[in-house]
Amino acid sequence: MSTKQKRRCAMVDQSACVACGYCVKVCPKAAISIFKGVYAWVDDSLCIGCGKCQKVCPASVITVEVKEREEALV
Repeated sequence: MSTKQKRRCAMVDQSACVACGYCVKVCPKAAISIFKGVYAWVDDSLCIGCGKCQKVCPASVITVEVKEREEALV
């Protein structure tokens, strides 16, 4: 059984990301990594949607959006 929950999560425009790594350094939950040196990738199961990554991104390619996610009920 599961339930849908809305939560904030960072999203990266991977086609415009310059893989500078600033977002990785400021993420308090280690939810962001640089994929193959090409772009930032966000693990939405770890992201808390705080927006710190969005604020430091020099290319302005990170947005924080509300996403719907299914969570299992225990």
